[in-house]
Amino acid sequence: MTPRAKLLFFRVMAFVVGVGLLLLVAHMVLRYGFDNRALAWWPAPHGWVYMVYLVAVALLGFELRWGLGRMVLVMLAGCVPFLSFWVEHRVHTAASAQIAAGRTDADRVSA
Repeated sequence: MTPRAKLLFFRVMAFVVGVGLLLLVAHMVLRYGFDNRALAWWPAPHGWVYMVYLVAVALLGFELRWGLGRMVLVMLAGCVPFLSFWVEHRVHTAASAQIAAGRTDADRVSA
């Protein structure tokens, strides 16, 4: 996978997890506020989607040689409603600049 493909994978997963987290919040409000189980099917798929998001963050983080702390913080952004959208925007801006400058792990290995 190229660095740009990893960044695209991360962006898509950040969006999917952000929307999924909002659905999870809606499920919790409906379930515990109104005893409505309309979205009772969503928590399990959301957990799997979040795991794919973690993989996307790890792939991008290792490619761009992030420290463990930064990777963990980006991973945790998928746990706070709306935060994943803001973090995705910031990561995309920084990662695009880093990829354009050619400072990726794949470039170091092939050099």
